[in-house]
Amino acid sequence: MLPPCRDDSGLEEPLELGALPNGLAWEGEIAYLDRDGVLNRGSPDYINHPDEVSLLPGAAKAMAELRRSGFRICVVTNQSPIGRGLWDHNRLGEIHERLRELLLVEDSDAVIDLLLYSPYAPWEGSWARKPNPGMLEAGRQLLQSSHDKSGPIEIYFGEDWSERPSESGSVLVGDRDSDISAGHSHGVRSLLCNPEAGLPEVLEQIIG
Repeated sequence: MLPPCRDDSGLEEPLELGALPNGLAWEGEIAYLDRDGVLNRGSPDYINHPDEVSLLPGAAKAMAELRRSGFRICVVTNQSPIGRGLWDHNRLGEIHERLRELLLVEDSDAVIDLLLYSPYAPWEGSWARKPNPGMLEAGRQLLQSSHDKSGPIEIYFGEDWSERPSESGSVLVGDRDSDISAGHSHGVRSLLCNPEAGLPEVLEQIIG
């Protein structure tokens, strides 16, 4: 099925969530965020090294504002350089570690609660690769299981996931049509942003 991957563990291993800012109780809202063009500047040649990570202006504060408004943050990013053989999972982990560092330097509430990625090339036909919704499906189940403290989890995809909760309070932000298609397939409100502006451009549409 070619499922999504997590940076720091197996997909179905327990996820430990920190508290939301200001003691907020989580009511199920998730902000599914693409990475390049939403949080950091993208490149037609990919982001290939941690030194190439550069945040979009205001992205950290915007992400922190989402968490201060009660959203959990789930980054969902296609990373086909792995499937293309350009570099490996360890390199991507280093890139994401740098991304997290830069976000927290700008705002201590800019925490990524969960980061999922699809390492597959387009021709592999993975359900995890956007425009398919596999990363969003896994993100909801992992975050919900962690919040509910429901123990070991088996993640379901597509038609196998029959008991789906409402995503009416959640949102997806992306800079490509493939992001928006994944959001629509998952049944979540989906907002397209300018890749030069990123998340700050649509923040008011989310939290008013």
